[in-house]
Amino acid sequence: MKNRVTDPAENLSSLIRCPSVTPAEGGALTALAAMLEPLGFKVTRAVETEAGTPDIENLYARLGADGPHLMFAGHTDVVPVGDEAAWTHPPFAAEIADGMMYGRGAVDMKGGVACFVAALARVIEKDGALKGSVSFLITGDEEGPAVNGTVKLLQRMAAAGERWDACLVGEPTNPDVLGDMIKIGRRGSVSGYITVHGVQGHAAYQHLADNPVRGILQLTQALMDPPFDAGTDAFPPTNLEVTSIDVGNSATNVIPARASAIFNIRFNDTWTADSVKAEILRRLNKAAAEGSLREGRPPVRFDITWSERPSHVFLTRNEPLIASLSAAVETVTGRKPALSTTGGTSDARFIKDYCPVVEFGLVGQTMHMVDECVALADLETLTEIYETFIRQWFAAHAAA
Repeated sequence: MKNRVTDPAENLSSLIRCPSVTPAEGGALTALAAMLEPLGFKVTRAVETEAGTPDIENLYARLGADGPHLMFAGHTDVVPVGDEAAWTHPPFAAEIADGMMYGRGAVDMKGGVACFVAALARVIEKDGALKGSVSFLITGDEEGPAVNGTVKLLQRMAAAGERWDACLVGEPTNPDVLGDMIKIGRRGSVSGYITVHGVQGHAAYQHLADNPVRGILQLTQALMDPPFDAGTDAFPPTNLEVTSIDVGNSATNVIPARASAIFNIRFNDTWTADSVKAEILRRLNKAAAEGSLREGRPPVRFDITWSERPSHVFLTRNEPLIASLSAAVETVTGRKPALSTTGGTSDARFIKDYCPVVEFGLVGQTMHMVDECVALADLETLTEIYETFIRQWFAAHAAA
Protein backbone atom coordinates (compact mmCIF):
# COMPACT_ATOMS: atom_id res chain seq x y z
CA MET A 1 0.00 0.00 0.00
CA LYS A 2 1.37 3.39 -0.96
CA ASN A 3 2.44 5.51 2.00
CA ARG A 4 0.53 8.80 1.87
CA VAL A 5 3.61 10.84 2.80
CA THR A 6 4.93 10.21 -0.72
CA ASP A 7 2.66 13.09 -1.80
CA PRO A 8 4.50 16.40 -1.19
CA ALA A 9 1.34 18.49 -1.61
CA GLU A 10 -0.42 16.58 1.15
CA ASN A 11 2.64 16.89 3.39
CA LEU A 12 2.82 20.61 2.76
CA SER A 13 -0.86 21.22 3.38
CA SER A 14 -0.50 19.54 6.79
CA LEU A 15 2.44 21.79 7.66
CA ILE A 16 0.92 25.06 6.38
CA ARG A 17 -2.19 24.49 8.50
CA CYS A 18 0.02 24.75 11.58
CA PRO A 19 0.38 28.45 12.54
CA SER A 20 4.04 28.15 13.53
CA VAL A 21 5.01 31.83 13.55
CA THR A 22 8.34 32.16 15.39
CA PRO A 23 8.66 31.25 18.25
CA ALA A 24 5.43 29.17 18.31
CA GLU A 25 5.71 25.49 17.38
CA GLY A 26 2.09 25.67 16.24
CA GLY A 27 1.79 21.92 15.73
CA ALA A 28 4.24 21.83 12.81
CA LEU A 29 6.84 19.63 14.49
CA THR A 30 4.08 17.32 15.71
CA ALA A 31 2.80 17.03 12.14
CA LEU A 32 6.32 16.32 10.87
CA ALA A 33 6.90 13.66 13.52
CA ALA A 34 3.65 11.98 12.43
CA MET A 35 5.07 11.77 8.90
CA LEU A 36 8.46 10.41 9.93
CA GLU A 37 7.65 7.88 12.63
CA PRO A 38 5.74 5.48 10.30
CA LEU A 39 8.84 5.45 8.07
CA GLY A 40 10.87 4.10 10.99
CA PHE A 41 12.47 7.31 12.24
CA LYS A 42 13.41 7.72 15.88
CA VAL A 43 12.20 11.22 16.74
CA THR A 44 13.68 13.47 19.42
CA ARG A 45 11.94 16.68 20.50
CA ALA A 46 14.09 19.19 22.38
CA VAL A 47 13.24 22.56 23.91
CA GLU A 48 16.22 24.93 24.02
CA THR A 49 16.35 27.96 26.30
CA GLU A 50 18.45 31.03 26.95
CA ALA A 51 17.81 34.06 29.11
CA GLY A 52 16.34 36.97 27.20
CA THR A 53 15.15 34.88 24.26
CA PRO A 54 12.00 32.77 23.78
CA ASP A 55 12.10 29.03 24.41
CA ILE A 56 12.20 27.09 21.13
CA GLU A 57 11.07 23.55 20.37
CA ASN A 58 13.14 21.69 17.80
CA LEU A 59 13.08 18.23 16.22
CA TYR A 60 15.78 15.70 15.36
CA ALA A 61 14.90 12.41 13.70
CA ARG A 62 17.15 9.60 12.46
CA LEU A 63 16.55 6.55 10.32
CA GLY A 64 19.33 3.95 10.30
CA ALA A 65 22.16 3.28 12.74
CA ASP A 66 25.31 3.14 10.63
CA GLY A 67 26.80 3.68 7.18
CA PRO A 68 27.12 7.05 5.47
CA HIS A 69 24.92 9.61 7.18
CA LEU A 70 23.02 12.27 5.21
CA MET A 71 21.30 15.10 7.09
CA PHE A 72 18.42 17.18 5.79
CA ALA A 73 18.14 20.48 7.68
CA GLY A 74 15.56 23.22 7.72
CA HIS A 75 12.87 24.95 9.71
CA THR A 76 9.12 24.90 10.20
CA ASP A 77 8.81 28.33 11.79
CA VAL A 78 7.52 31.12 9.56
CA VAL A 79 7.44 34.91 9.55
CA PRO A 80 4.26 36.78 10.54
CA VAL A 81 1.53 37.07 7.90
CA GLY A 82 1.28 40.87 8.08
CA ASP A 83 -2.15 42.21 7.11
CA GLU A 84 -4.21 39.02 6.92
CA ALA A 85 -7.00 40.89 5.16
CA ALA A 86 -4.62 41.52 2.26
CA TRP A 87 -4.28 37.80 1.55
CA THR A 88 -6.33 36.41 -1.34
CA HIS A 89 -6.35 33.02 0.44
CA PRO A 90 -6.13 32.54 4.22
CA PRO A 91 -2.46 32.24 5.21
CA PHE A 92 -2.88 29.00 7.17
CA ALA A 93 -5.50 27.23 5.03
CA ALA A 94 -3.27 25.69 2.33
CA GLU A 95 -5.89 26.48 -0.30
CA ILE A 96 -5.22 25.43 -3.90
CA ALA A 97 -6.19 27.61 -6.85
CA ASP A 98 -5.04 27.43 -10.48
CA GLY A 99 -2.37 24.88 -9.68
CA MET A 100 -0.89 26.91 -6.79
CA MET A 101 -0.94 26.17 -3.06
CA TYR A 102 -1.18 29.29 -0.91
CA GLY A 103 0.02 29.73 2.64
CA ARG A 104 2.68 31.17 4.90
CA GLY A 105 5.75 28.97 4.66
CA ALA A 106 4.80 27.43 1.31
CA VAL A 107 8.28 28.14 -0.06
CA ASP A 108 10.17 29.31 3.05
CA MET A 109 10.50 26.57 3.91
CA LYS A 110 7.79 24.10 4.74
CA GLY A 111 7.68 23.22 1.05
CA GLY A 112 11.27 21.97 1.12
CA VAL A 113 10.59 19.88 4.23
CA ALA A 114 7.45 18.38 2.66
CA CYS A 115 9.30 17.46 -0.52
CA PHE A 116 12.23 15.79 1.24
CA VAL A 117 9.87 13.68 3.35
CA ALA A 118 8.03 12.63 0.18
CA ALA A 119 11.28 11.91 -1.65
CA LEU A 120 12.65 9.76 1.15
CA ALA A 121 9.35 7.88 1.48
CA ARG A 122 9.47 7.10 -2.25
CA VAL A 123 13.04 5.84 -2.04
CA ILE A 124 12.13 3.54 0.86
CA GLU A 125 8.97 2.35 -0.90
CA LYS A 126 10.81 1.55 -4.15
CA ASP A 127 14.24 0.47 -2.91
CA GLY A 128 13.71 -0.83 0.60
CA ALA A 129 16.07 -0.03 3.47
CA LEU A 130 18.72 2.63 2.91
CA LYS A 131 22.38 1.65 2.76
CA GLY A 132 23.17 4.14 5.47
CA SER A 133 21.38 6.71 7.62
CA VAL A 134 19.26 9.80 7.05
CA SER A 135 18.36 12.41 9.63
CA PHE A 136 16.15 15.48 9.83
CA LEU A 137 17.36 18.45 11.86
CA ILE A 138 14.46 20.90 11.99
CA THR A 139 14.31 24.08 14.04
CA GLY A 140 11.58 26.48 15.09
CA ASP A 141 13.94 29.45 15.35
CA GLU A 142 15.39 30.14 11.89
CA GLU A 143 13.18 33.17 11.24
CA GLY A 144 13.85 34.50 14.73
CA PRO A 145 17.06 35.26 16.64
CA ALA A 146 18.51 31.82 15.76
CA VAL A 147 19.75 31.38 19.31
CA ASN A 148 17.77 28.37 20.54
CA GLY A 149 17.46 26.54 17.24
CA THR A 150 19.88 24.81 14.90
CA VAL A 151 23.06 25.82 16.70
CA LYS A 152 21.95 24.30 20.02
CA LEU A 153 20.29 21.27 18.45
CA LEU A 154 23.54 20.49 16.63
CA GLN A 155 25.44 20.78 19.89
CA ARG A 156 22.95 18.55 21.69
CA MET A 157 22.98 15.80 19.07
CA ALA A 158 26.75 15.89 18.57
CA ALA A 159 27.18 15.51 22.34
CA ALA A 160 24.89 12.47 22.10
CA GLY A 161 27.28 10.91 19.56
CA GLU A 162 25.69 11.93 16.26
CA ARG A 163 28.06 12.45 13.31
CA TRP A 164 27.15 13.50 9.78
CA ASP A 165 28.87 13.04 6.43
CA ALA A 166 26.94 15.70 4.52
CA CYS A 167 23.93 17.99 4.81
CA LEU A 168 21.35 19.40 2.43
CA VAL A 169 19.45 22.49 3.59
CA GLY A 170 16.10 22.92 1.85
CA GLU A 171 15.95 26.72 1.74
CA PRO A 172 14.40 28.30 -1.40
CA THR A 173 17.57 28.87 -3.45
CA ASN A 174 16.18 29.25 -6.97
CA PRO A 175 15.59 32.83 -8.17
CA ASP A 176 13.36 32.10 -11.19
CA VAL A 177 12.82 28.40 -11.95
CA LEU A 178 13.71 25.10 -10.32
CA GLY A 179 17.19 24.12 -11.35
CA ASP A 180 18.64 27.64 -11.42
CA MET A 181 20.90 27.61 -8.40
CA ILE A 182 22.59 25.58 -5.67
CA LYS A 183 24.12 27.47 -2.75
CA ILE A 184 27.59 26.14 -1.92
CA GLY A 185 28.55 28.83 0.56
CA ARG A 186 27.47 32.07 2.17
CA ARG A 187 29.02 35.44 2.79
CA GLY A 188 29.75 36.48 6.33
CA SER A 189 27.66 39.13 8.06
CA VAL A 190 28.47 41.69 10.75
CA SER A 191 26.27 44.51 12.04
CA GLY A 192 27.35 47.55 14.01
CA TYR A 193 25.85 50.53 15.81
CA ILE A 194 27.62 53.93 15.75
CA THR A 195 26.84 56.88 18.01
CA VAL A 196 28.35 60.31 17.35
CA HIS A 197 28.36 62.67 20.31
CA GLY A 198 27.72 66.39 19.90
CA VAL A 199 26.44 69.27 22.00
CA GLN A 200 22.75 70.10 21.98
CA GLY A 201 21.77 73.68 21.32
CA HIS A 202 19.57 76.18 19.53
CA ALA A 203 19.69 75.99 15.73
CA ALA A 204 20.07 79.80 15.58
CA TYR A 205 23.08 79.75 17.94
CA GLN A 206 25.14 77.08 16.23
CA HIS A 207 28.42 78.38 17.69
CA LEU A 208 27.26 77.22 21.11
CA ALA A 209 26.52 73.69 19.92
CA ASP A 210 28.14 70.84 18.02
CA ASN A 211 25.88 69.18 15.46
CA PRO A 212 26.50 65.37 15.47
CA VAL A 213 24.65 64.98 12.17
CA ARG A 214 27.70 66.36 10.40
CA GLY A 215 29.86 63.69 12.00
CA ILE A 216 27.54 60.75 11.37
CA LEU A 217 27.41 61.67 7.68
CA GLN A 218 31.21 61.79 7.48
CA LEU A 219 31.60 58.45 9.20
CA THR A 220 28.96 56.60 7.23
CA GLN A 221 30.35 57.91 3.95
CA ALA A 222 33.76 56.54 4.92
CA LEU A 223 32.20 53.12 5.53
CA MET A 224 30.59 52.94 2.10
CA ASP A 225 33.41 54.36 -0.02
CA PRO A 226 35.83 53.14 -1.30
CA PRO A 227 34.75 49.51 -1.99
CA PHE A 228 36.19 46.90 0.35
CA ASP A 229 37.27 44.58 -2.48
CA ALA A 230 36.43 43.51 -6.03
CA GLY A 231 35.14 40.05 -5.15
CA THR A 232 36.82 36.64 -5.49
CA ASP A 233 36.44 33.61 -7.73
CA ALA A 234 33.69 32.19 -5.49
CA PHE A 235 32.13 35.31 -3.98
CA PRO A 236 30.77 38.70 -5.08
CA PRO A 237 32.33 41.92 -3.74
CA THR A 238 32.00 42.71 -0.06
CA ASN A 239 29.22 45.24 0.49
CA LEU A 240 28.32 47.50 3.41
CA GLU A 241 24.93 49.16 3.72
CA VAL A 242 23.94 51.84 6.23
CA THR A 243 20.44 50.75 7.21
CA SER A 244 19.45 53.54 9.60
CA ILE A 245 20.47 57.07 10.60
CA ASP A 246 18.59 58.64 13.49
CA VAL A 247 18.81 61.55 15.90
CA GLY A 248 15.57 61.01 17.82
CA ASN A 249 14.71 64.66 17.38
CA SER A 250 11.26 65.98 16.44
CA ALA A 251 12.08 69.68 16.92
CA THR A 252 13.09 71.78 13.92
CA ASN A 253 15.04 74.38 15.90
CA VAL A 254 17.12 72.10 18.17
CA ILE A 255 20.55 70.75 17.29
CA PRO A 256 20.57 67.19 18.71
CA ALA A 257 23.05 65.93 21.26
CA ARG A 258 23.80 62.72 19.43
CA ALA A 259 23.25 60.94 16.14
CA SER A 260 23.31 57.20 15.52
CA ALA A 261 23.66 54.87 12.57
CA ILE A 262 23.23 51.15 12.01
CA PHE A 263 25.10 49.27 9.32
CA ASN A 264 25.44 45.73 8.02
CA ILE A 265 28.31 44.33 5.98
CA ARG A 266 28.22 41.13 3.91
CA PHE A 267 31.82 40.04 3.37
CA ASN A 268 33.50 37.45 1.18
CA ASP A 269 36.42 35.13 1.80
CA THR A 270 38.89 38.01 1.55
CA TRP A 271 37.92 38.75 5.14
CA THR A 272 37.17 37.19 8.49
CA ALA A 273 34.74 38.70 10.98
CA ASP A 274 37.70 40.05 12.97
CA SER A 275 39.59 41.49 9.99
CA VAL A 276 36.53 43.22 8.55
CA LYS A 277 35.79 44.75 11.95
CA ALA A 278 39.37 46.02 12.07
CA GLU A 279 39.00 47.63 8.63
CA ILE A 280 35.74 49.28 9.65
CA LEU A 281 37.38 50.71 12.78
CA ARG A 282 40.31 51.95 10.70
CA ARG A 283 37.95 53.80 8.37
CA LEU A 284 35.95 55.30 11.23
CA ASN A 285 39.01 56.46 13.14
CA LYS A 286 40.51 58.02 10.02
CA ALA A 287 37.29 59.83 9.12
CA ALA A 288 36.83 61.02 12.71
CA ALA A 289 40.38 62.36 12.93
CA GLU A 290 40.22 64.15 9.60
CA GLY A 291 36.78 65.65 10.13
CA SER A 292 35.01 67.58 12.84
CA LEU A 293 31.49 68.65 13.55
CA ARG A 294 32.39 72.27 12.70
CA GLU A 295 35.55 74.11 11.69
CA GLY A 296 37.80 74.81 14.64
CA ARG A 297 36.22 72.10 16.78
CA PRO A 298 37.84 68.85 18.01
CA PRO A 299 37.66 65.63 15.96
CA VAL A 300 34.41 63.71 15.78
CA ARG A 301 33.72 61.68 18.94
CA PHE A 302 32.00 58.34 18.40
CA ASP A 303 31.28 54.98 19.99
CA ILE A 304 30.67 51.68 18.21
CA THR A 305 29.09 48.47 19.40
CA TRP A 306 28.92 45.21 17.42
CA SER A 307 26.21 42.64 17.00
CA GLU A 308 26.79 39.77 19.39
CA ARG A 309 26.79 36.94 16.85
CA PRO A 310 28.55 37.58 13.55
CA SER A 311 28.00 35.10 10.73
CA HIS A 312 31.19 33.67 9.30
CA VAL A 313 31.90 33.23 5.60
CA PHE A 314 32.20 29.66 4.32
CA LEU A 315 32.58 27.75 1.08
CA THR A 316 31.79 24.04 0.62
CA ARG A 317 34.27 22.13 -1.51
CA ASN A 318 32.92 18.58 -1.06
CA GLU A 319 32.85 17.28 -4.64
CA PRO A 320 30.71 14.13 -4.08
CA LEU A 321 27.99 16.21 -2.39
CA ILE A 322 27.99 19.01 -4.95
CA ALA A 323 28.27 16.62 -7.91
CA SER A 324 25.44 14.37 -6.67
CA LEU A 325 23.06 17.28 -6.19
CA SER A 326 24.05 19.00 -9.46
CA ALA A 327 23.56 15.78 -11.39
CA ALA A 328 20.17 15.20 -9.77
CA VAL A 329 19.01 18.70 -10.70
CA GLU A 330 20.20 18.33 -14.28
CA THR A 331 18.71 14.83 -14.64
CA VAL A 332 15.25 15.97 -13.56
CA THR A 333 15.09 19.50 -14.98
CA GLY A 334 17.59 19.48 -17.84
CA ARG A 335 19.20 22.60 -16.33
CA LYS A 336 22.76 22.84 -15.09
CA PRO A 337 22.47 24.77 -11.83
CA ALA A 338 24.76 27.68 -11.01
CA LEU A 339 26.90 27.16 -7.93
CA SER A 340 26.36 30.35 -5.95
CA THR A 341 27.30 32.07 -2.70
CA THR A 342 24.92 35.02 -3.09
CA GLY A 343 22.06 36.04 -0.83
CA GLY A 344 21.73 36.34 2.91
CA THR A 345 22.63 33.99 5.71
CA SER A 346 20.99 30.70 6.64
CA ASP A 347 21.41 28.01 9.27
CA ALA A 348 24.02 26.44 6.98
CA ARG A 349 26.42 28.81 8.75
CA PHE A 350 26.11 26.61 11.85
CA ILE A 351 26.03 23.26 10.08
CA LYS A 352 29.31 23.86 8.19
CA ASP A 353 31.17 23.35 11.48
CA TYR A 354 29.95 19.72 11.60
CA CYS A 355 29.90 18.51 7.98
CA PRO A 356 29.92 19.73 4.36
CA VAL A 357 26.66 21.54 3.55
CA VAL A 358 24.85 22.74 0.43
CA GLU A 359 21.44 24.33 -0.06
CA PHE A 360 18.73 23.68 -2.64
CA GLY A 361 14.99 24.21 -2.51
CA LEU A 362 12.05 25.88 -4.18
CA VAL A 363 11.76 29.14 -6.13
CA GLY A 364 11.83 31.95 -3.57
CA GLN A 365 9.97 34.74 -5.35
CA THR A 366 7.02 34.86 -2.91
CA MET A 367 8.80 34.13 0.37
CA HIS A 368 7.76 36.48 3.21
CA MET A 369 5.17 38.11 0.92
CA VAL A 370 1.39 38.35 1.11
CA ASP A 371 -0.06 35.35 -0.77
CA GLU A 372 3.11 33.27 -0.47
CA CYS A 373 2.53 30.30 -2.76
CA VAL A 374 4.10 27.40 -4.61
CA ALA A 375 3.19 25.63 -7.82
CA LEU A 376 2.05 22.06 -7.28
CA ALA A 377 4.18 21.14 -10.29
CA ASP A 378 7.25 22.55 -8.50
CA LEU A 379 6.51 20.44 -5.43
CA GLU A 380 6.53 17.33 -7.60
CA THR A 381 9.69 18.38 -9.45
CA LEU A 382 11.59 19.17 -6.25
CA THR A 383 10.53 15.82 -4.80
CA GLU A 384 11.91 14.07 -7.89
CA ILE A 385 15.18 16.01 -7.56
CA TYR A 386 15.52 15.09 -3.89
CA GLU A 387 14.67 11.46 -4.63
CA THR A 388 17.32 11.30 -7.35
CA PHE A 389 19.85 13.06 -5.12
CA ILE A 390 19.33 10.63 -2.22
CA ARG A 391 20.01 7.65 -4.48
CA GLN A 392 23.03 9.27 -6.14
CA TRP A 393 24.60 10.43 -2.89
CA PHE A 394 24.39 6.98 -1.29
CA ALA A 395 25.59 5.34 -4.52
CA ALA A 396 28.60 7.66 -4.60
CA HIS A 397 29.50 6.67 -1.04
CA ALA A 398 29.04 2.98 -1.79
CA ALA A 399 31.42 3.28 -4.73
CA ALA A 400 34.04 5.22 -2.80
